[in-house]
Amino acid sequence: MKRLLEPGLMVEPKQVSAYAGADFEEPHSNFINLLKKYCGSIKEIGPVLDLGCGPGDITFKFAKAFPNARIDAVDGSKEMLEFAENILGDIPELRGRINYIHSLIHDYKSTKEYDLIYSNSLLHHLADPMVLWNKIKKLAIPKTNIFIMDLIRPDSTEEAQKLKDLYVRNEPEILQRDFYNSLLAAFEIEEVKEQLSEASLNHLEVEQISDRHLIVFDKD
Repeated sequence: MKRLLEPGLMVEPKQVSAYAGADFEEPHSNFINLLKKYCGSIKEIGPVLDLGCGPGDITFKFAKAFPNARIDAVDGSKEMLEFAENILGDIPELRGRINYIHSLIHDYKSTKEYDLIYSNSLLHHLADPMVLWNKIKKLAIPKTNIFIMDLIRPDSTEEAQKLKDLYVRNEPEILQRDFYNSLLAAFEIEEVKEQLSEASLNHLEVEQISDRHLIVFDKD
């Protein structure tokens, strides 16, 4: 099945609210557990970059899991960031540790030496996937850990429909629509491997970890 691009950034109020209020506890907690497993060398972590942070749930979970981390959380949707900042105000122990930055990924610049760059469910939103990999290549230094998690494109629209019915059938209709569209916009594992090769990020490995998710991580 060929890739079908999604619409643009999530800026509709109903869309932001539906996504932020959805039950992503299992995949988001799994993201943190997998990050700990595949980035096991992280101990006293310094600056961290969260690319495509959305409404902030994974950012919050990461900050709680790594109490010493200071996180730059970047997203192109101002509406998503406003939602995240409102929630942050109710979590006093996280104030001052998360810096929200409104920027498209290809526009983001930093001189920080990040210990970790991570991203969840950003890759499939990009019309050009090389935007993510080239940005990582530019911002990473030799000590930087990389951890990316994203959807895998199913073999057919019928399979995408089955995944939608299995995982988001109880969510609002707008989120069901977005999840289905995200599956169609996602990449196959071999495509991601080709992207990494093109970006000369050959030290990164791709692995399927569920019926709908893949991860990209450092081999060493």
